[in-house]
Amino acid sequence: FLGDSLTAGYGLAKEASVPSLIQARLRGAGYPHEVVNAGVSGDTSAGGLSRLDWSLAGDVQILVIELGANDGLRGLPVAGLKQNLSEIITRARARGITVVLTGMEAPPNFGPAYTSEFRDVYRQLAREHDVTFVPFYLQDVAGIPNLNLSDGIHPNEEGSRIVEKTVWSALEPLLATRATDRKNPGR
Repeated sequence: FLGDSLTAGYGLAKEASVPSLIQARLRGAGYPHEVVNAGVSGDTSAGGLSRLDWSLAGDVQILVIELGANDGLRGLPVAGLKQNLSEIITRARARGITVVLTGMEAPPNFGPAYTSEFRDVYRQLAREHDVTFVPFYLQDVAGIPNLNLSDGIHPNEEGSRIVEKTVWSALEPLLATRATDRKNPGR
């Protein structure tokens, strides 16, 4: 999981972060995978790109990308977000890594044009790179006070469990496919 504070589990116990919840789900389902939480609070898409090589060290099979929230909060240029995420996807796929791209929404304070352009970057990248896509990482959590910490931005434990289910629904089919591909390498 390459991401920002939403991946890192800001304000939560380590075991309540989305990557930790996914790890527990993997164990419970009998998958041998180890989840690495490469979430850094405050990180932008450029920061994620700068630490990509470290994040891909080892036998990485699937990369879940959750970046862009801080780009949107800071009103950074959407073109830079797209370029950074595209480079992350391209470099991961060049290593044979399956990519899951999670979308993010920008806050409305930069205007509807920015918000729309920001949202569309994720859809465009998923289509251009043909990667698994979760349209909104915080689906059914964002803007719901009782699912977020008092800052109104970061999911609380209950919200984190909802995000985990959203991510798992995209991730599990990939795990099953990769397991089948490893058993049948000529496929």
